[in-house]
Amino acid sequence: MTDLKELFIKYYGESSEEIRFFTSPGRVNLIGEHVDYCGGLVFPAALTLSSVAAVRLNNSDVVNLRADDLDGLYSFNLNNTEAGKDLKWGNYQAGVIHWLKENGYKVRGMDFLFSGNIPFGSGLSSSAAIELTTAVAAASLSENFDEKGYDLINLALIGQKAEHTFSGVNCGIMDQFASAMGKKDNAILLDCSTLSYKHVPLNLGEYTLILANTCKKHALGASAYNKRREEVSEGLIRMNSILGTDKDNLCDFTEDDYLKAEALMAADKIRDRVKHVIYENQRVKKAVEVLENGDLLAFGEILREGHASLRDLYEVTGFELDTMFDVACQTEGCIGSRMTGGGFGGCTVNIVKKSAVENFIETVGNAYKSKTGITPAFYVCDIGDGAREIKM
Repeated sequence: MTDLKELFIKYYGESSEEIRFFTSPGRVNLIGEHVDYCGGLVFPAALTLSSVAAVRLNNSDVVNLRADDLDGLYSFNLNNTEAGKDLKWGNYQAGVIHWLKENGYKVRGMDFLFSGNIPFGSGLSSSAAIELTTAVAAASLSENFDEKGYDLINLALIGQKAEHTFSGVNCGIMDQFASAMGKKDNAILLDCSTLSYKHVPLNLGEYTLILANTCKKHALGASAYNKRREEVSEGLIRMNSILGTDKDNLCDFTEDDYLKAEALMAADKIRDRVKHVIYENQRVKKAVEVLENGDLLAFGEILREGHASLRDLYEVTGFELDTMFDVACQTEGCIGSRMTGGGFGGCTVNIVKKSAVENFIETVGNAYKSKTGITPAFYVCDIGDGAREIKM
């Protein structure tokens, strides 16, 4: 924070206004992938990898954005926040501020300097972390903050809306919710259809979480992600038609419902997508149950089942993620592994015995590089708190 403050003053100069600091974490989703936009259950946890911003009012109508690892200044006017969609970098922040204004916040001109240690394109939701950091900062420094305050769930919804409208990614709510509502040493069981949730203690005992970064940036983008959303929307129509129901979400169906409908559905990609979503939703329930019973081996097996479904039915893994998964599952001390995040690159999450961490990183790293030609990165992770202001 001291270094960030010094760099902030170098870029923006001295001022009588106070420099304040805000942070939001990235997240790992332990199980429940590609079901959040189907009204399903997810089980994410906030990481201690995070986005941080130094922020100061600038007594103007302009929001200025910089990052400590990027050249250039990116700006937009509060009287025309829509223009922020066209920023080369900063459209997430512009979208958040646009929707904060639409929610009645009297946002003021500010200077931002962003830093952080979430690897971009890793599937750990650096975008949601930036959105929530911006939201907490801009709300806190708004002219009417004493009147409005903020509700973190509402800020998560604003972050989601910003991503939909300013970035063109029709994401679910999980990433923003986990970044907003994270709690140290707890995962979050979240019902994405109702936003009801509970914190579940994550007691791994002699095991720890290791994120293995394929170092192939996941190019989620609008096309692949939105294509899956179209497919599951079609799947919902088919399920309702076959079963004579009128359900709102694909995750409202059970495994028994799917088995009744399976033979009457065309054997195509839509059926595969439907099967993944319905069975993945059930895996979340089973995962929380076995964790609460302290059965980590069963939890690890559920993770492996989830990856196989994402690979074979939902087709969002790819060569690099599958290679990382395969070599991890064959390495001593690893009891569970799967891709986490949107897919097409990014990270796997692995449950590894603490005594085997060094061997796991060396063995998996060497095997992965031998098969792909890419040097991976590894992060031994702690579970941290959600979006907040931090004091020097």
